[in-house]
Amino acid sequence: PVQYVKICSLYGAGFYYMPGTDTCIKVGGFVRAEVNFNAGGSFAPNMGASTGNHSSATYNENTWRTRAGITADARSQTAYGTLRGYAYLAATSDNSRGGGYSGPNAIPSSTTGYSSTSNSGGADAYDRLYSPAAFIQFAGFTAGRTGSFFDFDNMTYSNQSNIWGSTQGGNGIEVFAYTAQLGNGLSASISVENNNGRRVGITSTGANVVASAAGVTVANTVYGGQGAPDIVGNLRIDQAWGSAQIMGAAHQLTFAGTSAQTFPNPGAKWGYAFGAGVKINLPMLGKGDSIIAQFTYGQGAMDYVGSGLSTGSNNVQQATVVTNAQAWDATVSATGVEMTKGWSITGGLEHNWVPGWKTSLYGAYGKLDYSTAANTVLNAGVAGQSFDWSLWQVGSRTTWTPVTNLDLSVEVMYQGISSDFAAPAAGTTAGSNSWWSGMFRAQRNFYP
Repeated sequence: PVQYVKICSLYGAGFYYMPGTDTCIKVGGFVRAEVNFNAGGSFAPNMGASTGNHSSATYNENTWRTRAGITADARSQTAYGTLRGYAYLAATSDNSRGGGYSGPNAIPSSTTGYSSTSNSGGADAYDRLYSPAAFIQFAGFTAGRTGSFFDFDNMTYSNQSNIWGSTQGGNGIEVFAYTAQLGNGLSASISVENNNGRRVGITSTGANVVASAAGVTVANTVYGGQGAPDIVGNLRIDQAWGSAQIMGAAHQLTFAGTSAQTFPNPGAKWGYAFGAGVKINLPMLGKGDSIIAQFTYGQGAMDYVGSGLSTGSNNVQQATVVTNAQAWDATVSATGVEMTKGWSITGGLEHNWVPGWKTSLYGAYGKLDYSTAANTVLNAGVAGQSFDWSLWQVGSRTTWTPVTNLDLSVEVMYQGISSDFAAPAAGTTAGSNSWWSGMFRAQRNFYP
């Protein structure tokens, strides 16, 4: 007999019954094209060893990126509630890797995780296929790769790849979690999450430190093998007025040392992070308007403070002015472990002018602090230097939706970075740097 596809109205638009089953499925996705000016792919700030020297002859003033994603959302009813399976597969291609490579003939690399072709100049072609999300939900449990249960402000008001804030963005993290619904929109969650996904880096006694856009001469003491997972919990409320959340996380640090290390590795230590966030709906300003903010503090767990922090160097150089910004979870010496402290705040307001037009205004600020002992270790015993640094950002995005499921957006951001470090490399001076970035993006959405 002929079997017709039946619409499934249990879970919203886009679902249909899989023939011969009681399972409803929705297939969705998107296609995206963008160009970033003075920024990396997905509007990432140009900071670090490979992209931080804005005055270099090999500096890319623009980055082109295309991305496509396909999602499948399957749900069915059981005696214990809805059984859900969700999968998201994406592919990205861009020129964000810097100088030295370009071209269409990709060569897979097991060490870099991306593909490239050797070329004498141009930009490095970056191509990868990956899965940002793949999880199962059943009877309050969530298992698989999805957003962290610590995250609150997911920065939907911006296209940027964030520096500050705990959100993993489009990457996701592996979790095993349970959420209890307590009534009236109140819920509590406990989650064990992949420790490797929250590692920024560990450093040890280094050589005499000097700063340049390529980084500093500080020894990198790699993390040891993963022992315990991160333990994350939150208490959340969702109601008509908006939502709010308080959250905390415990993060284990293990130490592998370096070949030059003259002291034994310390035992495992525990860092932590906590935070709070609030979102308020503003229907009096416009349909769909809202404002959201999140604050995070961490010690020895810097990825919760800033999930976009690069291990080690986050430097910026313009002309001869260099700002040295190092990010580590901890500093190790013969006298013990000094955990880095940091905090950040992110937030944004989005306003819908008329149907099809909306504008956001957002900002972020964060700061990393190293103890006196850590600064002495990082400076090879030379007192008086400080690795403390901060970064602020303000930006705005305007999106036009001329027809359903087509978004055309323009975004600008101004950011500045400051550091207390005052030992620049020869030919440079230490100081603060600030710069403008912009992007244009076109995105065709299917069912989400």
